Amino acid sequence: MNPTRRTVLLVTGAGATAALLPASPATAKPKAAAALQPYASYWYPDSLPSGSPGAGITWRGLKAWRADTDADLAFNSASVPLAERFTPTPANTTARSGQARIQSLVSFGPTASNPSQGSATADYYAPTHWSYVDELVFWGGSSGEGLILAPNAPIVDAAHRHGVPVLGNVFLPPAAYGGQLQWTRDLVQKDAAGRYPLAAQLVAVAEAYGFDGWFVNAETGGGNAALATDMLGFLTELKRLGAAKGQRVTWYDSMTVSGSVSWQGALNNQNRVFFQAADSMFVDFRWSSGSLASSGQNADQLSRSRYELWAGVDVESNGWNSSVNWDAIVPGSAAHVVSVGFYRPEWTRNHLPAGRTPGDFHAADDRFWTGRSLDPAQPDPGDTWRAPAVSVADRSTVTEVPFASVFNTGHGLRWYEDGEVTSDTAWNHLGLQDRLPSRQWVVRTAGQRPSVTFDFADAWRGGSSVLVDGVLDAPATLDLYATRLPLTAATVVELTHRVDSGNVRVELAVATAEPSGPGQPYTYTYFPVDAGNGWVTSTVRLTGLPAGGTAYALGVRLTGSGGAVKWRLGGIAVRDQAAQSPATPADPRITGASGGDLRFAWRAAPGDVRQYTLHRILPDGTRRFLGGTAQRAFFVGGLTPEGGERTARFELRAVGELYTASDPATVTHTW
Repeated sequence: MNPTRRTVLLVTGAGATAALLPASPATAKPKAAAALQPYASYWYPDSLPSGSPGAGITWRGLKAWRADTDADLAFNSASVPLAERFTPTPANTTARSGQARIQSLVSFGPTASNPSQGSATADYYAPTHWSYVDELVFWGGSSGEGLILAPNAPIVDAAHRHGVPVLGNVFLPPAAYGGQLQWTRDLVQKDAAGRYPLAAQLVAVAEAYGFDGWFVNAETGGGNAALATDMLGFLTELKRLGAAKGQRVTWYDSMTVSGSVSWQGALNNQNRVFFQAADSMFVDFRWSSGSLASSGQNADQLSRSRYELWAGVDVESNGWNSSVNWDAIVPGSAAHVVSVGFYRPEWTRNHLPAGRTPGDFHAADDRFWTGRSLDPAQPDPGDTWRAPAVSVADRSTVTEVPFASVFNTGHGLRWYEDGEVTSDTAWNHLGLQDRLPSRQWVVRTAGQRPSVTFDFADAWRGGSSVLVDGVLDAPATLDLYATRLPLTAATVVELTHRVDSGNVRVELAVATAEPSGPGQPYTYTYFPVDAGNGWVTSTVRLTGLPAGGTAYALGVRLTGSGGAVKWRLGGIAVRDQAAQSPATPADPRITGASGGDLRFAWRAAPGDVRQYTLHRILPDGTRRFLGGTAQRAFFVGGLTPEGGERTARFELRAVGELYTASDPATVTHTW
């Protein structure tokens, strides 16, 4: 990858200044100065650079890593299993199923000092268009910090809810940017039995941390054929060991069979052995129409899917203004040639000016993934940016009852519970993100199309809601979720919604069959929804739908009186029995304390738990939200005594799939 991109990465990585010091294990007793901010993990393969690390950087070798001595493992281990996906009938006639998919290489933060579980800002890359992504790579690494990155647990949890596997990154940088060939040799070293110990270590890390494999990017030049042979052996063993754990490996088109680094921009004789040893390959940006065509043919000859080749599309600098020969990858009038590998789509956040809001980010992100029309059912034929929604069929994971969403995107300006603000601190934590609508945003109407967005000015729960804003001069039907939900005689759907302004009649829309073909609308049955002042939760019985059938889609129909309307959707839930509260989490404790920095840990509550929430009980009895997580450990920093209190009191709750909360487990801390 070119030097300008690498320079940005190195500068970003070295810019962190927060000190990272040893922290106590989650099972340890509280000690003074023991509770420091946990960070995402990163390593060198074995040997470390000469000299001393910069501020906020800790040098570690992966070879020495052990799960039982990893002090931050409880904060960094993902908890959500990888969900199964299905592909509904495409929303338009140009999107194809079973052909090209999307790989997304994203740098969510710096290599060093990247908080394990979110932070106190809403300014964060919070992707919501997971339905088009087939693989997420946690991009990063630099010669001055570390080369092997394990993804943050919240990112993995959010991706897994949407059926997207997440890969850690192994980056061996060019010598011009600090790369040392010794690090490549360290990675592929063999033990006395001829095994590759760091391949086993990578598999062990991914298993302990709960993510799905590795992206291997060997760009340090100066190697020879013997080193390439060792790399091939390493890659083969990494795939073999990882496959037994459900992990996968993606190879980057860099090192060739001669051991030199020579980016091919193709699958050919120089790199095909590495592709054969991996599950997929990222084809460098040097591709052409001819090289991709021959690459697809080469994959066919190897009895491999051509869609296991990701053609690199660099969007770091120009986003949807990037010049891309789309017909070389995903032609509109023929079968797709290969798949798409987006490099740094977080441009949708990064290109925005200072002072950007979450709403600004999501508007840009919708434009990137859906296209200029902002409606995947109605692509704009004049848009030179071929957004994923135009070419790639969306996917969904909504297949089981109970199912619920409060449309929480994983960041916000405040935190809401039952429509009330319980924290006015901005935040991000992708592990709290819901399963979100896969088609953002399909609106079918014979009149003016209202805008549909994630909105952060108000919410029922979490940090966001769905806002429909515009003139309703004809009924407008909003597709929410493609589903495969079983229906029984007892199935009900709950909608939590609010009319902010205007007159609107609301109906729940349920489809019991797929559309007749791509681009065709669902045939919905409509059920009236109660109205009222403020937030209203309406429980709708699906009277007349066949018990034993299947709900294929959920939506809402809004009918106005011809004027402007603002209507807000705060939650949806599908259940076939009364919601049960989960059990109270056991053995809550503070495992480390340093001033106002506290580490909390607990044992998992039995049964299905969506997440855990932590509140502080203030001296006047007010509950203040401190944070939530899907992990069984949480860090809170910067607390101070309130109202002259000598002891701070905290309440920990387990939250179920339907957002019912357990009785609290109480923890106290003496100042």
